[in-house]
Amino acid sequence: MNHELEEQVAAWLAADPDPLDVATLQQLLDEGNEAELQRRFSAPLTFGTAGLRGPVMAGPAGMNRCTVRRATQGVAQWLEESGADCSLGVVVGRDARHGSEAFNDEVVAVLLGAGIVVHEMPRPLPTPLVAFAVKELRAVAGIMITASHNPPGDNGYKLFAADGSQIIAPDDATVENGARTAGTPALGERTSPLHHYLTASLLARYRDHFASRFGVKGGTDFPITYTPLHGVGGVTMMELFVAAGYRGVNPVASQFVPDADFSTLAFPNPEEPGALDLALAEANATGSSLVVANDPDADRLGVAVKGREGWRVLRGDEIGWLIASAILEDPGAPGNVMATTIVSSTMLEKMVEKHWMRFARTLTGFKWIGRAAGEGILAFGYEEALGYAVDPLVADKDGMSAALVLCRLAVELDGYGASLLDRLDELEKRYGVHAGCQVAIRAEGDSAMATISASVARLLVEPPATLGGQDVTMVVDLATGFRGLPPTEGVYLQFGDAGWVVVRPSGTEPKLKAYLELTPPRDDKMALAPQRAAANIRLTAIAEDLERRLRL
Repeated sequence: MNHELEEQVAAWLAADPDPLDVATLQQLLDEGNEAELQRRFSAPLTFGTAGLRGPVMAGPAGMNRCTVRRATQGVAQWLEESGADCSLGVVVGRDARHGSEAFNDEVVAVLLGAGIVVHEMPRPLPTPLVAFAVKELRAVAGIMITASHNPPGDNGYKLFAADGSQIIAPDDATVENGARTAGTPALGERTSPLHHYLTASLLARYRDHFASRFGVKGGTDFPITYTPLHGVGGVTMMELFVAAGYRGVNPVASQFVPDADFSTLAFPNPEEPGALDLALAEANATGSSLVVANDPDADRLGVAVKGREGWRVLRGDEIGWLIASAILEDPGAPGNVMATTIVSSTMLEKMVEKHWMRFARTLTGFKWIGRAAGEGILAFGYEEALGYAVDPLVADKDGMSAALVLCRLAVELDGYGASLLDRLDELEKRYGVHAGCQVAIRAEGDSAMATISASVARLLVEPPATLGGQDVTMVVDLATGFRGLPPTEGVYLQFGDAGWVVVRPSGTEPKLKAYLELTPPRDDKMALAPQRAAANIRLTAIAEDLERRLRL
């Protein structure tokens, strides 16, 4: 066996606090299973999209107690180097995934051992509550143990800065360096005076604020079907619904209790085909025409609406347009900026031009959206991957408060004999058809990320002159910066005024993703349905051509 690898394993074993993980690695060492040890040691988890995310397994390439311990030592070093007042504390939360309780315990113990005040969530709760608590308590940071919508075998570590947004460079590099050089930490106990559980009154402040701002006066019996997809959002979301005046919400019982195996789902992600099947069946049985879903940590929102032709699962952009339309109708909405990303629809910018807000476009991810307002206040920010921030009190995506905005809009439209689908028609009649879709190609194996990067590089070296018969008029390497944005890995292709494509690696999974939008000229003489149909035919041709070119 490779001597350097043996030394790496031995050093890890000396620091690993988990007896089962130690036994697993020792057995692999004794068996001389170099291939499996290489898988666990050759590509350690690093701070990516504001934290760590990966499979729960022993070794530095997995999420485990040792990885979490070292990451938290990195956080402590970052706070020390930045001169943060650690008496203000760090908010610590977790979801109900495999390993979350043990990883949460490690975070708490390391922070207390470093002399840092800890504000711990009393039980597994949604990620947005951590972001909210950081701002509400004026804490110096927040840590959430979650892998959001990833498969059941994964877990993760999400880090918020003092402004309640996810950390960005150079803070992530400081944390990463501290984790990489971490030694044996001092560990504290919850009996320490530095430890506090978050109180019910603080959690109630979140509920009361959003129920007051987005509630229905006098209440409503409007029927809604809700599913938390086996995650931790169920109880909190139902309490929000009740406080906001919704009497007709039917939860999907078989998906309501947290289940780390996500036993009724292939993937616990509202975007995935089939994820809402049980909710749609429940809606049909109860006579509901609206389905809302949270992902497992409740920071995302999925929506399906029943129309004359049956159920329609809304795209992330369509949900964003609907929520934006509701907030733009409220002149008293706190904030003066609306933002979205370079892979989201261009309609929001056109909507904002007609109102009293400023518009900002960011790189992908809420670590950028949350800071898009600069010196202003973010009234609304969204990304097409079902993430929505609807109020300045939470500087990150929040699928629960976004659900309240969407549901209230549905109730208001119903009062006029209209629906959310009618509002979408109204928006595209006003701003033109915006047809969008995604192409996602999963890479497998230890070299997955290298394969994805090679595919992006190949697209830059040999860019297409046309895609699906559509002329490509501009090709931009996003690593050189784009429209004043920081450099990022990816390629931007433009079809003149007719649309665009962005190809980039996923920030959370081993996938190559392409985001497409076509924006044909508005034709007031043609009905909306044939305009959409024509745009979607062209969009499909482009997507199929692009997928052939990108095949890994």
